Amino acid sequence: MTGRLESTLMAARDGGRKLLIPYVTGGVTENWTDYVDAALAAGADAVEIGVPFSDPAIDGPVIQKASVLALERGTTVDSIVDDLVRGGHDRAPLIAMTYYNLVLQPGHKRFAERIGEAGICATILPDLPHEESAEWESDAAAAGIEHVLLASPVSSDERLAVICERTRGFVYGLGLMGVTGERDSLAQSSLTLARRLKGITDKPVLIGVGVSTPANATQICAEADGVIIGAPVMRRIVEGESPAAIGSLVADFRKAIGG
Repeated sequence: MTGRLESTLMAARDGGRKLLIPYVTGGVTENWTDYVDAALAAGADAVEIGVPFSDPAIDGPVIQKASVLALERGTTVDSIVDDLVRGGHDRAPLIAMTYYNLVLQPGHKRFAERIGEAGICATILPDLPHEESAEWESDAAAAGIEHVLLASPVSSDERLAVICERTRGFVYGLGLMGVTGERDSLAQSSLTLARRLKGITDKPVLIGVGVSTPANATQICAEADGVIIGAPVMRRIVEGESPAAIGSLVADFRKAIGG
């Protein structure tokens, strides 16, 4: 069954809209949900909520710093859920991006039900390969949570086909081999991977990691259905910029890709 995230993105994509998903670290500041609101108001189709973890596998220095700030504020899964519930953040798809230990510790059922209370309808777990994710995918689906799988530029066509078949919501294409962060130029691998994935699946294909500027997003959206922007957003939040400034940044990306 197609879930809320996938149906929302498919409808937007099929209507001719390029997709835009910003990332915000939960709990990074006291008013962190204001950044989520600003991103949605500026044209985001969904928002990734980063649940901070002390030992990230894919996060570069900017998002690592944001996670440390959030953890020092005492941020937990429960505090993120409570903040989102207080803010009534259930009007657009939200995606929890975190690491499997935070799912395993409370147990699949408890974690899925807890994030569902906040209107979160999907997860991204970079350290859980698809060979080991079947049990989580099943338990998550039972709670109405879609599990998004990541596709690497160095994966074989056979592996990409399995990932495209199993993923729910969209296919998260990693634009390059490396950690998250802004780059001076767009990696050619992001365009090549988008082209390969689009040749395999009709599910929405979004590229993240290394998408640093609106111009990058425009280039990628010539091949992909949309982009995910993490480090450009979080660098500005860590530097103390306001929710309005983040809304302006997201609006710049939206204007660049249209829709």
